Amino acid sequence: MDRSEIITLISETYTMDSIGQQISTETERDIYCNARSVTRNEWEAGGQMGLNPQLQVRVFAPDYQGEKIVEFHGKRYSVYRTYQASNEIIELYLENQVGTK
Repeated sequence: MDRSEIITLISETYTMDSIGQQISTETERDIYCNARSVTRNEWEAGGQMGLNPQLQVRVFAPDYQGEKIVEFHGKRYSVYRTYQASNEIIELYLENQVGTK
């Protein structure tokens, strides 16, 4: 697998402040990947479910720990589904994350 691109995986944790509000804290880490556009079928099927599919990113499975937010080339995406392509490779399917950069 060509791993010539770097993506940032972002995990969120929540803590309570002194008045009981949940405060989100993000933790970022960079990993190597192979990014490409989603197929026409993926784009169409996602659109029918109200999603906005944009990218498919292949990463080594041990590098991915269930993060739901990805930053790629300065833009944030949400992981809307994953696919275990092999024991070593997992595919992340990303959509535009509304309300961010």
